[in-house]
Amino acid sequence: MGNELDEMTGPVNQEGRDINVIDRQLKITVGVGSKIFVVALWILGILPGLIFLFMSVQARNYLRQLQQKLQSNASQIDNFLEQRVMILQNAAAIVNQAVSLDKEVMIAVAGLRAGVNPTDEGRNQTATQVDNINRQMNIAFERYPELRAHNALADAMQQNSYLQREITAARELYNDTVLKWNTDVYRWPTKMIQAAKMGYTTRVPFTTSAEVKQQARGTFF
Repeated sequence: MGNELDEMTGPVNQEGRDINVIDRQLKITVGVGSKIFVVALWILGILPGLIFLFMSVQARNYLRQLQQKLQSNASQIDNFLEQRVMILQNAAAIVNQAVSLDKEVMIAVAGLRAGVNPTDEGRNQTATQVDNINRQMNIAFERYPELRAHNALADAMQQNSYLQREITAARELYNDTVLKWNTDVYRWPTKMIQAAKMGYTTRVPFTTSAEVKQQARGTFF
C-alpha cells in the first residue's frame, strides 16, 4: 500500500494557500458519559472517588495558574508595545524638528500616547499602528540621509529595533502558552471536566493583521 499523503503522486495546490487564525473561542463542554464516569468512580468505592476528587482539585488549580501565566505573557507584550510607542514618539519629535514630517505620522503618534489597549483585539491593533509609524519613519530616513547622523535619533531607532525583537519573542511566548491552554482544557477526564465546570473556553493566539500580511507580499528591493 502506498503512502496516504504522497507529494509525488497526490494532488498538489499550485496556487498555495493563505492561512488565517480563526478568531473564535470554543466553549469546553462534556457529555453525559463524563458524568456517568464520575458517578461510577464513587460507586466503585470511596477510595477511587477521593483519588479523582484530589486530581480534580489539582487540575482546577493548574488551569487557574496557567490562566495567570497567560495574563502575565499578555502584559509583557503590552509593556514592550508601550515602550516602543514612547521611543517612536521621541523619534518623531526629533525628526519633526529637523524636517517637515508627514502630518499623519504625528497624529498617529499622538493617538497612541494614551497607552496600549489591554485586550487581544486592541493589542493587535496597536501593534499594527506602531509598525505603520515605524515604516513612515524609515521613509523619512530615506528622504533625508542627514538624519542618520543625529545621535539621539540613531539611539532611539536602535532601541526601537531592539523592542521589536522583544515584542516578537513575547508574542511567541504568549502563543506557546495559548497552545498549552488549548491543549490542556481538552485533556480528559480531570482537566476537561474542570474546564467545562468552570465555563472556560479556548484562547485565540496573537494574530497578524491583513494589512501586515499584504505588506509582507510586497517587493522590497
